[in-house]
Amino acid sequence: MAKKAMETLSETMFYTLMAMNAGEMCGTEIAAWVKKRTDGRVSMGPGTLYTILGSFQTEALIEKRREEGRRITYGITEKGRAVYASELERLRLCLRDAELAGGENHEREDLAAAAL
Repeated sequence: MAKKAMETLSETMFYTLMAMNAGEMCGTEIAAWVKKRTDGRVSMGPGTLYTILGSFQTEALIEKRREEGRRITYGITEKGRAVYASELERLRLCLRDAELAGGENHEREDLAAAAL
């Protein structure tokens, strides 16, 4: 079954929306914000970033707010905020599941024993 657009965000997509949630930014500001926020762990080249921004515009998650020469400032829409909040909740649940599965090897052994 095909996934709906923007159902699950990639890491770079998630951080782009996170940056946009912090305020209006142009592409270079978004890339710098993400790099700083992640201590350089996540960095985006222009191709990746502008592909994401184009997809987000198509899906109405962001919109152009200002255009000054080649510099375009984007802002997040209400739909974008909702997608960001949904992804944040999904990731929180994933983290919770991982923390609960802390004894992963024991759980696997318990499941194998239960299957016998």
